[in-house]
Amino acid sequence: MDLGRLEYLQALVTEFQVTDSTGNKRRCSLALSVSSVSSHPRPFSLAEAKEQVLANLANFAYDPSNYEYLRQLQVLDLFLDMLTEDNETLVEFAMGGLCNLCLDKTNKEYILEASGVEPIIGCLSSSNEETVMSAVTTLMFLTTPRSRAQTTALPVVECMLRFSLSANARLRNLASIFLQDYCSPPQVEEARNLSEHTAVGIPLPKD
Repeated sequence: MDLGRLEYLQALVTEFQVTDSTGNKRRCSLALSVSSVSSHPRPFSLAEAKEQVLANLANFAYDPSNYEYLRQLQVLDLFLDMLTEDNETLVEFAMGGLCNLCLDKTNKEYILEASGVEPIIGCLSSSNEETVMSAVTTLMFLTTPRSRAQTTALPVVECMLRFSLSANARLRNLASIFLQDYCSPPQVEEARNLSEHTAVGIPLPKD
């Protein structure tokens, strides 16, 4: 075990969660140490510091050698908790981190057992393009014979049909792959018929 890496990840998690004695979040010093320094640096706001630390954790989720450490530090739970935050940037980084982590079988099973599919589906309604792209990709990765009924539920298929008509080529292509590879023709037909008679509740993300 790389204790240096584990200790650094632990420090990131601690900095993200730490509070002072009055219950207010302290400014995250590690966010400053890993951020770029301009010729006229200014102090990070609390929101910016939290965003920087979460971005760093999401970046560590790219590397499979970090998966065990991230599970040990309950970073998967942290990412899942952030999906319902009002701060769209925190949601984007958390969704990106989960997208990276769910390629691993153990992580995938953990997310499914932690009822993670529902908040991920909720991210399909984000106005942030990157959040939506990560959410769609994550639903693909999380689809198993056991989870398929949830990851390809009717509202999700309806949403993918709408995304497949988007002017955004990235989103349109990804949604088309989802419909072709993860949904059955009867599912798509049912969603298409329903969409013709009801308003789709998940808006397209902003370009």
